[in-house]
Amino acid sequence: MSAIVWHDVECGGYTEDLALWRELAAAEAGPVLDVGAGTGRVALALAREGHDVTALDRDPELLAELRARAAADGVRVRTAHADAAGFDLAGPPFGLIVVPMQTIQLLPGRSARAAFLASARAHLAAGGLVALAVTEELVPFEADPDDPLPPDVGERDGWRYLSYPVAIRARGHEFVLERVRLRVAPDGTSDGAEDSIALATLSAAELEREGTVAGLRPEPRRDIRETVAHLGSTVVMLRG
Repeated sequence: MSAIVWHDVECGGYTEDLALWRELAAAEAGPVLDVGAGTGRVALALAREGHDVTALDRDPELLAELRARAAADGVRVRTAHADAAGFDLAGPPFGLIVVPMQTIQLLPGRSARAAFLASARAHLAAGGLVALAVTEELVPFEADPDDPLPPDVGERDGWRYLSYPVAIRARGHEFVLERVRLRVAPDGTSDGAEDSIALATLSAAELEREGTVAGLRPEPRRDIRETVAHLGSTVVMLRG
């Protein structure tokens, strides 16, 4: 349950990219694969508009929650429990593969990205599109403990969940995003824990070169603007 709650708190409220994924799904023929789908933020939005969607994630708990939400919404989303760094799915090829919210940068290095791109190419319909959101530049910072940044906030079963951004630190070929997660019980007591996530440093040009090696053709990039709570993205477009 905790993985579901924190995923919703830190990712579920993000909507800035949905217009682009809807636009691409409407333009491309065939089913859609949502990579790193989590609890279904993107997959459910596309399924509600009538698209044939498969949601891929390596966390079975998140996928189970996604299926429950799809059933509650009266829509169908297929789920695939697999690692993005190399997958083999049954069924027809996909006209569109979307990789939102820097998911490609969560993969551990170039070899893992190559495995993803090879799998994506193998599952892509002729002329289909792979669209990947990347953040090319992260500016290191450290929050003032006496003046913390606004947290992401969520509530469930009377509990409040707050995720405070603490720092972004450069570490070798990656950036580490640090945060503190705080749970507040209905009686007002609370507990907290540190959490961090590492994003590989990756430029759009580098990802396009890797896509070319995998047999995909770069097309003009798209942009998703930064918000107060979330990073902006460059969306790399790779055509099959």
